[in-house]
Amino acid sequence: MTDPLQPAQGFSTRAIHAGQEPDPTTGAVVPPIYAVSTYKQDGIGGLRGGYEYSRSANPTRTALEECFAALEGGERGFAFASGLAGQDTVLRALLQPGDHLVVPSDAYGGTYRLINRVARPWGVEHSIAKVADVDSVRAAVRPGRTRMIWVETPTNPLLGIADISALAEVAHEAGALLVVDNTFASPYLQQPLALGADVVTHSTTKYAGGHSDVVGGAVVTRSGAVTASGESVSERIAFHQNAMGAVAGPFDAWLVLRGLKTLAVRMERHCDNAERVVEFLLGHDGVRAVHYPGLPGHVNHEVAARQMRRFGGMVSFQVRGGEDVATKVCAETQLWTLGESLGGVESLIEHPGRMTHASVAGTELEVPGDLIRLSVGIEDVEDLIEDLKQALDRLT
Repeated sequence: MTDPLQPAQGFSTRAIHAGQEPDPTTGAVVPPIYAVSTYKQDGIGGLRGGYEYSRSANPTRTALEECFAALEGGERGFAFASGLAGQDTVLRALLQPGDHLVVPSDAYGGTYRLINRVARPWGVEHSIAKVADVDSVRAAVRPGRTRMIWVETPTNPLLGIADISALAEVAHEAGALLVVDNTFASPYLQQPLALGADVVTHSTTKYAGGHSDVVGGAVVTRSGAVTASGESVSERIAFHQNAMGAVAGPFDAWLVLRGLKTLAVRMERHCDNAERVVEFLLGHDGVRAVHYPGLPGHVNHEVAARQMRRFGGMVSFQVRGGEDVATKVCAETQLWTLGESLGGVESLIEHPGRMTHASVAGTELEVPGDLIRLSVGIEDVEDLIEDLKQALDRLT
């Protein structure tokens, strides 16, 4: 199979070929869907190609894992049944009761729920910090106890930007690991491992799959990354992936592989459209604030410009008139579909406070009630803008 660490090939070449050599038997150019649970052994313990049982490994999943490792420039890739399944495995593999981690003040509600209501009762404590402020993160570190700094960049839903290189230094000085949720940027726009991160996580449901037809997750590890006790991060995650079992099935792995082949061209269109939508929102009287890393006035815009290829397809904005107007705008669009998730070819609109981030209401992570989040799709942008305009004109 293609070497997942091949640095000489371009992104799209790796997306189409890494881990995906033509089938040696038939010449099929697309990896087959190995819908199989177990494998014939060549004698007791004689595993053909290393396969014995599909929880441990499946050829379709292997292809996806090798491809993801190649796209992120990592040592190993791991595919899971969902993004949260991957994140749960990272937490359990790399932390233990009594450890401490730092989490973002602006984070996906599902991630914070996992940390606060699953990991905390297990005995892992956490502190909240503003990831855009390196000093805030450094101040949240507990010497001798902090084993992980967890960041999203851009964050969900306020599009905050973390300086990955600076936070990697903070983490490593403290003997901790830096984990970056790279879902919003995708591997095409950002390479956290090259900037010093130890682990990257993804919800492959989003941009990697790209068509709103699959749920999945991925984790990629940096070559040579080790825990505070000197254990291989890759080996720890590999063991827990098999032991916990929340792996991607072959059909789901195949769908994500299909999506990755067009990731680069889709991300360019997502970014093109998002920039036009931002321009429209900035000029509308009913909009009081726009959150997008591509804006010169955005906090850490310069950091985003340095570590991202482009600024992404996610946009958040706040409306005049408060939460009541925000919810009505979400209900009045016709082309923008009211729904959770993001990163598909179709455009989605949602109210984070009542939808994706309802689980953090009343906490330090509570999001503004007047906030609307857009996942800008790849439709004709003039149609997207016209639909937003009619909803905003009517209600603001």
